[in-house]
Parts: sequence; structure tokens; C-alpha cells
Amino acid sequence: MNRMREALGRRTFLRAVAAVGAGGMPAAVPHPKVAGLLQPGRGPIHGRHYLGSRPDQVRWGYVPSTTSDAVLRMRSGETVTVDTVSHEGILEDQGRDPVTWFAGHGVPRREVLTDAIDIAREYDRAPRNFDVDGPHVVTGPIHVDGAAPGDVLKIEVLSALPRVPYGVVSSRHGKGALPRLAGGAVPAGITEAEIMPPVATDGRATGDPTRYGNVSVFTPVRSGHGIMPRGPRRQVRFPLNPFMGMMGVAFAGAPSLTDPLLNSIPPTLGGGNIDINLLGVGATFYLPVFAEGALFYVGDPHLAMGGGEVALTAMEGSLRATFRLTVVRKGRPGAPSVAFTYPFAETRDAWIPIGLSDPDGVRDGQGNDLDIAMRRAVVNALDFLQHDLGMDRSVAYAYLSAAANFEVSQVVDRTTGVHGVINKGHF
Repeated sequence: MNRMREALGRRTFLRAVAAVGAGGMPAAVPHPKVAGLLQPGRGPIHGRHYLGSRPDQVRWGYVPSTTSDAVLRMRSGETVTVDTVSHEGILEDQGRDPVTWFAGHGVPRREVLTDAIDIAREYDRAPRNFDVDGPHVVTGPIHVDGAAPGDVLKIEVLSALPRVPYGVVSSRHGKGALPRLAGGAVPAGITEAEIMPPVATDGRATGDPTRYGNVSVFTPVRSGHGIMPRGPRRQVRFPLNPFMGMMGVAFAGAPSLTDPLLNSIPPTLGGGNIDINLLGVGATFYLPVFAEGALFYVGDPHLAMGGGEVALTAMEGSLRATFRLTVVRKGRPGAPSVAFTYPFAETRDAWIPIGLSDPDGVRDGQGNDLDIAMRRAVVNALDFLQHDLGMDRSVAYAYLSAAANFEVSQVVDRTTGVHGVINKGHF
């Protein structure tokens, strides 16, 4: 306990202790930046339902299909708390042994999550292929009674408690904003010397992930900030912003758990690995429904992420997140009109239209053109302003140019993303 208090900082620690005894669940609870070590089922659980991440409750690298069996059923409008598990520290290039990997960074076994240990050791639903499978530990799916194709699932993020006082940021060869492409090609706009990680350290030809030369930066948390070195005895500190990188509903039908259509990396019209850093506590995410029960899933928990997620990963770290899941019937109020066909989000202060470069996953190839994502975000913004807020479309186009911001969500998930930020205060 003393070690945990030292890692968190006294003020954050005391807030976390107070939160454990808080009990009830308001619409969206203020949360401590770190709530201590949250082993499965222990500590504050805000939702009516609770879902852990046991090996039989997760899919490693793949999302559920439209015919998957649910691991939990709930009614529309109810709340659920999910203990999510970060993939960082358990992946094959890190030895698939979180106890040993985190021990190398000074973390004792008692501060490694037991569900992360169990997944790394016991997951056997399908063989793992590090070079093909997604990295994410995907928890679910959850069946929401009454949801049917054509509806919208409204996902309210009520709390997001970091489960550990540390995170990991990883850069892997051939991925990220500065990759070495297949066959050794250099992306347009940079030179080979500017590729990250450096080409000379690329060990992918060995076929052994532990020799690939990937770089994982262990990042401790102190007083609500991530800490990284910036030279001898100097540091850079940045605030945490916990959010789920992956919130989705089943989108594709597939005959096997590891069908390429279900790979967890590219986001789709069903959401998934959407990686928008505005979707923390208090945000609402709307997704069109494609399967009976919606089949909601979560994964890829983040402690902090900059726009673009350029190195490949965010500051990854396991979260205990609580959601309210509500079905909005087609043609009924309760969701933006765009959300019946495309992901859409909002916060207290902004509406967030979303654009994806290739929202069908790996169907018909894979496109990662940011221009396409940008155009779709603008079209979705125009549709929202015209159909939901009553603006003339030409005026809305002018308004977006004058007063809205369009930001890169991420450039690393095969399907790239752009999202708009429309200030509610303007209306």
C-alpha cells in the first residue's frame, strides 16, 4: 500500500480511497486519475452488471461477429462495469509473460493484474500469430435486449478508472506514422533515415517477435501524470486522459473467430478501434446496430493519447470502465440522424462527426487515405448540421470552415480516422 501511495501521489491516493467507498452512480462520475491497483472484481464497481476479462470472456486480436454468443446479457438503459486488459506487456514481442516483462521495469508481481497473467498463459480459443492477429484483448460481446439491425446503440461513458499506476507506449517496425513498408519501401515524404524505429534495428526477418527490435517505453504514473525521461535526471510529464480506444458492436458475419473480417485493428461502421481521445468520461458514442442484441464489446484501454497516435500505440494501460447502454429505435429521437448509418459522438461541449478512410474493415482491400477520412467527416458534419440542427447546407459548409475543427484521430490502424469538433456553445 505504501508503494502504491508513493506511485500515485498522496492527493490522488486519498481521492482514490474515497472513491472506493462512494457507492452510488451518478450520470457521469468524476474519477481519480488512478484508483490504485484494481484486481478483477475488487474495489469500486459502479455498474449494475460487472464483466471481467477472463480468457473465456475475451477474444485476443479479433472482434465478435454478428453471430457470436454473448458473455453477458442486459436490458437497454442499464449500466455495466468492464475490467479491460491492455495488450501491452503480454504480447509475443514482449515475451508473452507480463510478470517477467514488468519485473524488468521494477513492477513486483503483486502489482501485475491477474487477468493479464491468465490471458497471457491460458488463452487458447485460437492460436496466436503475432504478425497477422490484432494485438487487442477484446472483452465481450454484451447482448443488449431489444437492439436490432437499423437501431442505434447509445454508449455513455460513466467512469474510467486506471487499474494500474503505469502504462506502456510501443513502436513496432513497419507500423506507425513513419513505417518501413513491405519489401523495404520508404513512404513518400520521408527518407529511410527518418523511419522509426531505425531500419538497422529491424529484426522481422528472424521470424522471432522477441528479436524484431520493437521499442516499448514503460511509463510510470505519478500524481495523475505519465512520466518519461528526457535526458539524465530530467523528465517530461503529461496529464492522463483515460478513455477506451475500442468500443464497438458486431459488424461483420464470419465463419471463424479469426476470420480477417474480424481482425481488431481496423475500425469499421461498427466502431471498434476508433481511437478518438475525446471519448473519455462524460462522452457519448453512438453506433449503428448490425446484429440482434447489438453485441457490444470493448478493448484497447488508454491512459493518454495524442491526436494521431503517431508511434503506433497510445499510453496503453488497463481500465475499469462503466457504461450505460441504451437502444435507440430507428426513426425515434435519442440519437443524431447520422448515427443510424455511421459512428458519431458527443461530449458536454461538442458534437463529433467521424470519418474513416475505409469503414468496411478488410472487405475489398484496405484503404488508409486521410483525405477520404476527412471528406467523410465533413459530409457527416454537414448532414448533422442540416438534418438535426436545421442549417442550410451551404451555410453549414461555410460555418465548418470558419468555426469547426477537424482533427486526425489516428493514422496507424490501417483504416485512418478524422473527426470534427463542433462547439455546442455556438448554437
